[in-house]
Amino acid sequence: MDLKLHDTNPTEEERAAVDALLGNPESAWEGGERGSRVDAHVAMHGGRTTREKRHLLLPALQALQARVGWISESGLNYVCLRLNVPPADAWGVATFYALLSTTPRAKRVLHVCDDIVCRCKGALEIIDHLEKTVGPALAHEPAGDHVHVPESSWLRSPCLGLCDQAPAAFLQAAGAESLVTLRGREATAASLLSGHAPESVTQPQTLRYGDVTGPLLKRIGRVDPTDINAYRASGGFDALRKAREIGPEAIIKEVTESRLMGRGGAAFPTGRKWDAVAKQPARPHYLICNADESEPGTFKDRVLMEGDPFALVEAMAIAAHATGCERGYIYIRGEYPLATARLQNAIDQSRAHGHLGDAFDIEIRRGGGAYICGEETAIFNSIEGYRGEPRNKPPFPVQAGLFQRPTVVNNVETLANIPSIVLGGGAAYAKIGTEQSTGTRLFCLSGHVVNPGVYETPFGKKLGDLLEMAGGVPRGSKLQAILLGGAAGVFVKPDELDMPLTFEGARAAKATLGSGVIVAYDDTVDMKDILLRIAAFFRDESCGQCVPCRVGTVRQEEALHRIASGKTLGGVKKEVALLDEVGLGMKDASICGLGQTAYSAIESAIHRLGVL
Repeated sequence: MDLKLHDTNPTEEERAAVDALLGNPESAWEGGERGSRVDAHVAMHGGRTTREKRHLLLPALQALQARVGWISESGLNYVCLRLNVPPADAWGVATFYALLSTTPRAKRVLHVCDDIVCRCKGALEIIDHLEKTVGPALAHEPAGDHVHVPESSWLRSPCLGLCDQAPAAFLQAAGAESLVTLRGREATAASLLSGHAPESVTQPQTLRYGDVTGPLLKRIGRVDPTDINAYRASGGFDALRKAREIGPEAIIKEVTESRLMGRGGAAFPTGRKWDAVAKQPARPHYLICNADESEPGTFKDRVLMEGDPFALVEAMAIAAHATGCERGYIYIRGEYPLATARLQNAIDQSRAHGHLGDAFDIEIRRGGGAYICGEETAIFNSIEGYRGEPRNKPPFPVQAGLFQRPTVVNNVETLANIPSIVLGGGAAYAKIGTEQSTGTRLFCLSGHVVNPGVYETPFGKKLGDLLEMAGGVPRGSKLQAILLGGAAGVFVKPDELDMPLTFEGARAAKATLGSGVIVAYDDTVDMKDILLRIAAFFRDESCGQCVPCRVGTVRQEEALHRIASGKTLGGVKKEVALLDEVGLGMKDASICGLGQTAYSAIESAIHRLGVL
């Protein structure tokens, strides 16, 4: 293949970043020293060997970003040479992800969340302070013919998964990253940019996580998440031992009897999915843990990964044994550096103790800041080294998923239930909760509640019960609305607190549990502003692959802005009719769930709450 490479050479820093990941080049054909007579006549690697390297494209680009602060033309050129990928193709991948920059950027960048929770908890005041003291937010592209690269800069960011400690920010610095809470202190953000933030601010916070007596949260804050011996002393790996004794068919039987439904939002029966993959004759089989937790208002998976990483490793090993998977991937969002580090430590220790190895092993892949990659088929494309765009179905992942092979995709919380099912039995698990919604569920409570956090409770509790567990709304405030399921969810009214938090209860109420988000808004919040932020979120995060979503999310935001500014085209009633029509088009014709749910929260706010 003629790669059409540019006549540029990488800097020593760029070469070192890529070579640290890929190893030193073996010949001049992939960027090594020139002059060999053999290289002049023979390409040592090609065809299948070259194509099998394509999956390393995103990690290589991330290595450049982490080391240099941005991806230059020469750096991109060197990655393309090493992996035999056309530059135009690699450019399409590099520009797809928000955490990668193809224009010069400061080595120290602060991503300040201004999404649906943080903007109610002081984020807008912090942003206003940054604009006055540091300057305007960094654009994603250069302005004019010349590019000035400051020592540090800042960006507005969608939800960072730290809603329980809002307002939040993600510090992206060459060689180090951290997810931090700003807690309403304007000066803290500027201090982070200067590198002189108080030590207590940049360190992980110790938090209350609601009811920690349930099976999913029982080790959080009580068992050292970095020590495999502490995990084993608390009963860790007992379930894996039992799973290997009873065998794959018995494991799937127990999971099926448990009636465990997926916890990522789609609520698909886990046992049915596992059974379908286990029966596929094509090999190899793959297992993917979807840890790209990007739904605004969601942070439960982060809590599990940071506080009990060995449990996820054990659960994946059980799932792999049941479904015949030889390799597993944890696809984790790029803004979770602490969770990533703790999971890698758990994987390394588990491998050293013989729990992972030749039969099944796990690799971590970090996302690049793309909400769409939470969609299961978009994950496949991202891991394979392509733009993270969803695929058409069929074929379904259980038939042709990652690398066109049968693939199990499960959410972090879904997998976290597996050890207790194996140990206690599927029938016992099914007795918890309700007939159609079995087991316990993690709910992410944030916004205007006294004690935001992750709360574990058996299915069947009422919405009002969860708000009471979180202390209710602060004294002197009045509850205005509750958002269930995140930006892709539904708003409900304060008089609907008797709604049972079950799959069937949510359906009956024409709502959704989604990813377990519960955001409370008091009467000080401008709900029109929240709707505008949701519309902007979907416009930004649409991958642009299908017309209904690509165009519809833009038209949706435009109509809301016209209504908010009082400059409607024919009046509010006509604009709402247009919104309904656009929303229906996105729901019926979009390829994936992003477009299909982009109007859900806005529609409920208009017709249920009467916001407009």
